[in-house]
Amino acid sequence: MPQVALITVHGMGETPRDYAAGVFGEMRNRLGPALRERVALYSVYYQDILQKNEQLVWDRVDGGSKVHYDQLRKFMLFGFADAAGLENRKEDPASVYELAQGQIARALLAACAANPGMPVVFLAHSLGCQVLSSYIYDGQKALGGGRVGAGIWRDIDAWSRPALGRLLSEREKHYLAGGTCTGLVTTGCNIPIFVAAHKEMQIKPIAPPTPLFRWLNLYDPDDVLGWPLQPLSEGYRTLVEDRVINAGQGAVGWMLKSWNPLSHNSYWQDKEVLEPLAGMLRRMVS
Repeated sequence: MPQVALITVHGMGETPRDYAAGVFGEMRNRLGPALRERVALYSVYYQDILQKNEQLVWDRVDGGSKVHYDQLRKFMLFGFADAAGLENRKEDPASVYELAQGQIARALLAACAANPGMPVVFLAHSLGCQVLSSYIYDGQKALGGGRVGAGIWRDIDAWSRPALGRLLSEREKHYLAGGTCTGLVTTGCNIPIFVAAHKEMQIKPIAPPTPLFRWLNLYDPDDVLGWPLQPLSEGYRTLVEDRVINAGQGAVGWMLKSWNPLSHNSYWQDKEVLEPLAGMLRRMVS
């Protein structure tokens, strides 16, 4: 029986379904034969909710117009369309926001079924950091008796009946709200872009789900989509450890001096990300 679950959440832009294969392989190698079997691996995939429409728009632009910097432009179209799509009309039933949250819930439910009460470590990248943070925040608020205006936590029972064919137990709801989470690693995180316009007293992070909880935020100062979190508010200052790394060191070219979408997507191949993540898993299985 596994002793800890690693759940990944991808970021913005065109994303293959097997996006986590590389980081999963790295974790198996770093944990070694004695520990790897104790870790259950799950990936959240929500890009298929968005990608078909984005591809249609890109094909029309690329085929019928003259534009320069094709790959950069495509990265920006897919990436920022993801962000806009997730926030636009998120209160609507079956919104993109709700559908993406449903994918997180399914991954957590699978982990709960494998070992009820099993600790969870999350790895989230880019836009996925905002998606996951909003999901946990909504879940904590809903289970605490607060009103949630969008997503599956607006009425978790109303969501689970058609989505799962049954109601969730209270234990499952606690698990799905991230109630056993002991670690969160965020990379290239752009939460500040979503909250910067709010007054500081309104910028509140999630509550620590467990006494062992640790949030490590890794960002490259040259990545304009990756941000520190501690400056956001006192809540983030006390909860999050920001750590500067140099992602995408192997890439070359002038764009690396400021920003490169390839650099933004290089975090999960970097030892400065992989080793702390492996360390979070080791402390739960050693």
